[in-house]
Amino acid sequence: MAFSTRFIGSEKKEDYNRFVADCPKGHILQSYEWGEVKAATGWKPWRMVVEKNGRPAAAISILERSVPVLGKKIFYAPRGPVLDIHNYELFDYLLGEIRSLAVQRGAMLLKLDPDVPSSDIQFTSYLEEKGFKSQANKDFEGIQPRYVFRLDITQDLEDIFNSFHHKTRYNIRLAERRGVKVRVDCTREDLRSFYDILEVTSERDNFLVRSFSYFETLWKCLVENGLARLFMAEYEGRPIAGTLAFIFGDKAWYIYGASSNEHRNVMPNYLLQWEMIAWAKENGCRLYDFRGVPGNLTEDNPLYGLYRFKKGFKGEYIEFVGEYDLVYSPAVYKAYLTLEPVYSRGIRKLIRLRKRKTGGTE
Repeated sequence: MAFSTRFIGSEKKEDYNRFVADCPKGHILQSYEWGEVKAATGWKPWRMVVEKNGRPAAAISILERSVPVLGKKIFYAPRGPVLDIHNYELFDYLLGEIRSLAVQRGAMLLKLDPDVPSSDIQFTSYLEEKGFKSQANKDFEGIQPRYVFRLDITQDLEDIFNSFHHKTRYNIRLAERRGVKVRVDCTREDLRSFYDILEVTSERDNFLVRSFSYFETLWKCLVENGLARLFMAEYEGRPIAGTLAFIFGDKAWYIYGASSNEHRNVMPNYLLQWEMIAWAKENGCRLYDFRGVPGNLTEDNPLYGLYRFKKGFKGEYIEFVGEYDLVYSPAVYKAYLTLEPVYSRGIRKLIRLRKRKTGGTE
């Protein structure tokens, strides 16, 4: 079979995105623009397309990053690659091309966390036969969430709404009765209000947020290119909550959510979700992804409330195969596994310190 490989530059961005968006396994994190977002945070993107008889058959956006101390690099393809995952001849060829690039660039590993459910044993067996090692865990961490809720939105909006848990429907209507308004036409100037509320949320719920400059990059690369939208909920004329959603092809993802400590009783988060689902539906999406939920579903889990909130929208609970590493340099990789947690803790401490010095912004 005649395969060939092309690396994609900005002049072929639209062709690349069209192929990725149209594939069943296409994902916003494999879009050309997501590579631009990550380029602004220290990664180098490589977009590769495999053609069969002159037509695109597979694509992958690989992010390259240097590893401190070790003098090597890592390759990471978030939610990639994009192809018929059971076409093993094609997959074999793609892996060979990635290995060649890894040799040229001095990469010690390729990390994948594909958009494939854990029930696909045939796929995980293939990865393991090719030398991939599972790095999956059962917690909420991971680079990308391993557990998500996904909602099929191919039905009419009324049918979608009626499928929700009765308490979820009640809270959406309550927000409307109390006078919560969701702005779907937010501009760049609204981004600061959203970020301020996001910082309040991070303090309350004890998680770290990226710098404001990162969200400015998201706006420039995604929102301005029609791949994301900011939604703001207002009550009595003031913003009290906000969300940021991504859209690509026929899929939409709820990515960031923020809510103030005031007026939480008017249920703005429920109405925000409903407005995002309606927006995704209006834009031809068939799938709405609520993103991460914890894998440990006991009620004493601190994140159980998040799980219960998303569960009320009656999406399908999905477990992905998780992260898999294909190691090119075993000795260096072993050292990397020892150093990486130390490096990550140091980065988190640096972020906290920088936020204290800058009053929460960068």
